[in-house]
This record gives sequence, structure tokens and C-alpha cells, in this order.
Amino acid sequence: MLGLLPFAALIIAYLLGSVCMAIPVCALCGLPDPRQQGSRNPGTTNVLRLGGRGPAALTLAGDTLKGLLPVLVLRHFDASRLELTAVGLAAFLGHLYPIFFRFQGGKGVATAFGVIFALSPWLGLATGVTWLLVFALWRISSLAALSAFVLMPVYAHFLNAGSLPLLLLISLLLIWRHRSNIQALRRGQERHFQRHDGA
Repeated sequence: MLGLLPFAALIIAYLLGSVCMAIPVCALCGLPDPRQQGSRNPGTTNVLRLGGRGPAALTLAGDTLKGLLPVLVLRHFDASRLELTAVGLAAFLGHLYPIFFRFQGGKGVATAFGVIFALSPWLGLATGVTWLLVFALWRISSLAALSAFVLMPVYAHFLNAGSLPLLLLISLLLIWRHRSNIQALRRGQERHFQRHDGA
């Protein structure tokens, strides 16, 4: 890649990532601001509890696509693995610290999944299967996310997918954003999903 394209791609990816879908989806569906209700996190899980499956599905799709699309588009410009991962990281950081919402964003799970699927479908599949297995066993969304993204850099190393230092940074930031969940897990107070949740 030559010229200003890498820098422009980073800026565009960050701005796209800054559109936390939970906030406009809740506004359009007449739901409370997810930053003020429930877990106070503008993410899919909180929207599911506030408004059910429909708004949650919209939130999940939007937050995943904003991590997926910048990386896929950049592939058409002969970008390097480092540049692709950097653009994915920019979108992820936009979700965590969105300029449009006073830098009060979500925890980044869906956007991170979008990034890693775009970098490597096999990496996305391995990380996604880990999430599903842990969630199926314990029915705790945060535990599933933490388990999946603790292992994601390990999978990335063996699959040679993306820039490993930047993927490790994504994992570390995601774990940091879940620090309150980690404390709740240690106390045995983290909320489980019941079979009827989101119905």
C-alpha cells in the first residue's frame, strides 16, 4: 500500500467502529439507553435482556459487520497482514472508545469476532466454537467471551493469521473491558442465561 491509504483506512475504520449499534437500535426500538439500564453496557447481551432477540440480533449484526467490512475492503488494496490487522484493531478501538458517544463504548466481543473472521475464517471458527462450547456448558456470556479470546492468540499463532502482537492486544483489551465481569465471576455473582432469556 502506498501514500495516505493506510492512514485513511485507520481513520475510517475507527469512525465506523465508533457507531455502537446498541445505542441507535435501542433508540429506534423505543428501548432504554443501554448505557443507563441493565448492565449499562452498549452491547448485544444487554440489548437482549432489555429488548429481546430482534433488537439484539440487529445489534450483533451491526457490531460484527463494522469489524468485518474494513478488513475485507482493505484486502482489495494489496494490504499486508500487519495493515489488515491494524485496521481491524482501529475498528475495535472505535467500539471500545467511540468518538460519537463520549468514548463510552462496549466490550467489543462482536466487533472483535468480525475482525478475526475477516482476517481468517479458520481463526474466527476456532474462536467461535470455543465461545459456543463454554456458553453451552455454563450459560454465561462473559465467561464464554473471556475463554474464547484468551485462546484466540494461541489459535492465531498456529494458524499464522494476522499480526500476532496486534491480535494479542485485542485480546488483552477485551479482557480488560471485562474486568467487572471477572470480579463477578470470582464472587459467583455473574448472571447466567436461562432458556427463556430474550424470548
